[in-house]
Amino acid sequence: MALNVLDRLVDYYHENKISHVYLVETNNVELCLEDLKKIVKQIFCVGKYQENCTECNICNLIDQNYLPSLAIIEPDGSTIKKEKILELKRNFSTVPIYTKDNIYIIKNAEAMTQSSANTMLKFLEEPEEHIMGFFITSNLNNVIPTIRSRCEVIKAMYDVHELNIDSVFDDSNSEFLNIAMTYLEKLEVEKKDSIMYNRSILLGKISAREDIKKLFQIILIIYEEFLKNSLNLPSKYQKFAKNNFLSSYNRKALLKRVNLVAQFLEDISSNVNLELLLDKFVIDLGDVDE
Repeated sequence: MALNVLDRLVDYYHENKISHVYLVETNNVELCLEDLKKIVKQIFCVGKYQENCTECNICNLIDQNYLPSLAIIEPDGSTIKKEKILELKRNFSTVPIYTKDNIYIIKNAEAMTQSSANTMLKFLEEPEEHIMGFFITSNLNNVIPTIRSRCEVIKAMYDVHELNIDSVFDDSNSEFLNIAMTYLEKLEVEKKDSIMYNRSILLGKISAREDIKKLFQIILIIYEEFLKNSLNLPSKYQKFAKNNFLSSYNRKALLKRVNLVAQFLEDISSNVNLELLLDKFVIDLGDVDE
């Protein structure tokens, strides 16, 4: 957990010092979401909270996303649509039964459209009793100003190690590796309808900013290993050899690709529109050998 930040919220809650809504800026949205769920467990615990507790059913309901008084909203594709906010307001229109308060968490808050943000404003401008909210974002400046200005801002930063070549082949990353290789083959071999592929396939599988970042970290490693092999440097090239459509590229071509992906990973922290960023990558990749 991001200590001394999120963990203090439990004390604030029990001391009646907690704000009705927080905007949490973090360098790892997924970890932050899991930590906020732990905070909710501790707040709602009817006894003395401990992990893997079986004394009450609150933690289990939270883990299964079945607790009516906890709503977690995340992007549908690349945006959070107005309909999800309307559904939240309907569900939270009554006092909760199982817990003292209703709590909502908006994951990737920068994905809110202007319409969904406007619908959300009533929660923020006229806070009701027994409703608390958290917005999670990887970049504070990308959140719509009308939302940002009405929240108490906190930062939850984690010591997150970047992926390395060995971790790419862990079972936990196998799905991302398969998507990465399929994506590269689509862009490097088929070389058509790549922009539509971003929208119709890629963002349908992984839409969260942190997941897209992880995907491109793997793509960067793939290019780097082919580059190392071309330079006769130690590499794990053989682990990618069965997907040898990159083997024909020379050192210059591979180096351009490494730099292109590195730039993408730099831009993703500040670019609010993933679709446009992915489309730019596809266009730049198509031009890289000209």
